[in-house]
Amino acid sequence: MRSAVIVDAVRTPSGRGKPGGALSGLHPADLAAAVLTTLLERNGLDSAQVDDVILGCVSQVGDQAMNIARHAVLAAGFDEKVPATTVDRQCGSSQQAAHFAAQGVIAGAYDIVIAGGVESMSRVPLGSSGAGGSVPEGIRHRYPDGLVNQGVSAELIADRWGLARGELDAYAAESHRRAAAAWRHGWFDRQVTPIYAGGSDAVAFDETVREGTTVDALAGLSPVFRTDALAARFPQLEWRITAGSSSPLTDAASATLIMAEETASALGLTPRARFHSFAVVGDDPLLMLTGPIPATRRILDRSGLSISDIDVFEVNEAFASVPLAWQREFDVDPEALNPWGGAIALGHAVGASGTRLMATLVDALEQRGGRYGLQTMCEGGGLANATILERL
Repeated sequence: MRSAVIVDAVRTPSGRGKPGGALSGLHPADLAAAVLTTLLERNGLDSAQVDDVILGCVSQVGDQAMNIARHAVLAAGFDEKVPATTVDRQCGSSQQAAHFAAQGVIAGAYDIVIAGGVESMSRVPLGSSGAGGSVPEGIRHRYPDGLVNQGVSAELIADRWGLARGELDAYAAESHRRAAAAWRHGWFDRQVTPIYAGGSDAVAFDETVREGTTVDALAGLSPVFRTDALAARFPQLEWRITAGSSSPLTDAASATLIMAEETASALGLTPRARFHSFAVVGDDPLLMLTGPIPATRRILDRSGLSISDIDVFEVNEAFASVPLAWQREFDVDPEALNPWGGAIALGHAVGASGTRLMATLVDALEQRGGRYGLQTMCEGGGLANATILERL
């Protein structure tokens, strides 16, 4: 069986996903084009050598409509013969793009693929793709009380796993501390490509990281998802999730260069990690964000590995309650979980987050000398992807 390997992984810095954010002036196709061209330049490839480009994007309307992956390929100056497609598995879109790319390599359909994602949440607000839509009758019948937004799901998770407000705030503050420390140590330097966004200087650092974040400061924030109607529906909730324990809206792009191991060898390129195992699951759409738990169980079962075999874990920090509930279930070393911070600090540009995590997972495995890394991502609608990588 052919092996699929990651040769390189890059991302833009994270810009705040609102007007005036550091990257808000860039069209999302140009944002994605920046990581595509960086991968080619760093690895001495001609674009015509790429068999396909697969990008994740969640809000595929407005500036992100009409197959933004193809627009990004053309904006990057790639050969017109290079195809491209855009996928949507909600927050896991770019992780799913990497799965499709690696599985295509293993199957023999591709030799070289770029998989990544992009989201400009300042230009295309979250939820834009569903604006004006109605709820299907079948879903209204199956869930007569109605589903809820992800923030309420995060509250339900905090309640079910008994996560106190102080624990959520402490986790969020630690995410910022770890991300700031990773920047100080230069650990993000390899994955982040500076990008010009209209000013005279390149944007080179994550705008979303707040090094001085403290538990005391976070304790002063009010819960953001409570309404009178929701409080009446869920009287057991204490309403603990704030903006501080949530991932911020973000503009960013990320991408991975994936190829067959023998192709990398023939090109004189050094693979950094091998795709070991894949999993994708559906879960309760009301809790919605618990999918990483069954996804982790499934991928461990399929891989033949145990949780103790894994050296680094990347569990997306959509909200602090998500990785904390996951950690409660698997009892992993907290130092191995999101060791360089997560989306609470680094941002969650939803279409780009999967391969952003993948870039950090590869870098952290190399920095720590670990062998196996696992990443998993909660996704809208009660879905989750999981990936195990083996460092080479």
